[in-house]
Amino acid sequence: MLRMIARRTGFCTSAVVVLWAMTASVASADIAAVGTAAFHRGDYVRAFRELAPAAARGNAKALGLLGFMYEHGFGVPQAYAAAADCYYRGATLGDPFAQAMLGMMYDKGHGLPNDYVLAYKWLNLAAARSNGRQREAYVRFRDAVAGKLSTYEIIAAQRFALEWTPDRPGPDVHLTVK
Repeated sequence: MLRMIARRTGFCTSAVVVLWAMTASVASADIAAVGTAAFHRGDYVRAFRELAPAAARGNAKALGLLGFMYEHGFGVPQAYAAAADCYYRGATLGDPFAQAMLGMMYDKGHGLPNDYVLAYKWLNLAAARSNGRQREAYVRFRDAVAGKLSTYEIIAAQRFALEWTPDRPGPDVHLTVK
């Protein structure tokens, strides 16, 4: 009888922990959704207020949107270094938008040194992880960067992309901010 009560208590405790974890992740997703909706409405102050906590908890989409806000000065002071940091963290977590925008920052040299190999790598990853019009745009950006590279540099960039896995720093781990 005592074992049965212990099993039920253990089961209930496990169930509560699982439900709490599910609720916490749903809450995080809801905060990011509210922030994303505010961003798309042009309410950048609210978007920042909603997205910043989600980004601090490692929400890749929130990091990408915050990076865009910093890059363009939407609701926050324009700061390329902050944008590059947000994009990098979102990109390493696997968000295609953050990957593409990080690639564009490497291409333009905004907040980061010009590095066309890394620009190609991140744009290639973004194209591979997206679809539709978004993918078409990322492919066009990647191909424009490819025009600035030698065949060997393209091969190196493709190798970097193939060896990349989410949430594992790659060759650009020493993110140098201008």
